[in-house]
Amino acid sequence: MRKLSEVLVKTGAEIYREIIPVALYSVISSLILIPAVLLLPITAALIIIPFIYMPLFLGVLNVFHHKMERKSRRNGLKDLLAGMRRGYFPAVIMGLFVSLLVFILWSTWWYYGGKEGMFYTIIAVFQTYFVIMAFISQFHTFQLVLQKEMGIFKAMGESVKLLLRHPGYTVGAFFQTVCLTVLLALTAVGFLVLFNGMMGIYMYKVTANLIEEEEEPAADEWSEKGMTPSVK
Repeated sequence: MRKLSEVLVKTGAEIYREIIPVALYSVISSLILIPAVLLLPITAALIIIPFIYMPLFLGVLNVFHHKMERKSRRNGLKDLLAGMRRGYFPAVIMGLFVSLLVFILWSTWWYYGGKEGMFYTIIAVFQTYFVIMAFISQFHTFQLVLQKEMGIFKAMGESVKLLLRHPGYTVGAFFQTVCLTVLLALTAVGFLVLFNGMMGIYMYKVTANLIEEEEEPAADEWSEKGMTPSVK
């Protein structure tokens, strides 16, 4: 398995080569965030994110999944729409999960943050820790849906297993994502123009690296027996 630093270098090179598609599909999928963030109350935004934005985000991931897998020219808009159509249910489930975590985090600090005393602060910190770990545990979910063609619930469970088997790698990858998100969020234009496309490439490479690691023992076992696995 490659080190995370190597994955980051390869991701940067790939983003540079694909900068126009990265910007194009990021803009297309992020336009819905403008009214959601600037004009709507938080409750309405938490509805728009799972039912509209997350399917668009998964569509962008599908575009770059095909680009990375086949290394050939395809109609990216068709891949975007196909990803939204086939992955709408998984995207909504994940969007609802994310919205629930955000709501828990917001309500925790709204309730306990307004109370005096170290005890309430400790409760808020612990709940924040568990919410962050829940986010990290689902870092690979969408890529497992795309790369391994898993159902959403199986992918969510497998993503937790990957975290448990490779905690340092997954936490590091999530931390890099947070850093990138914060940097791009400093300029709203940068976030809208780059974020989704960059995540499409980065998350693909991070998870593909783990999948290759998971599949290598099986391949070695076949080799030791002098056999080759059948091709589906």
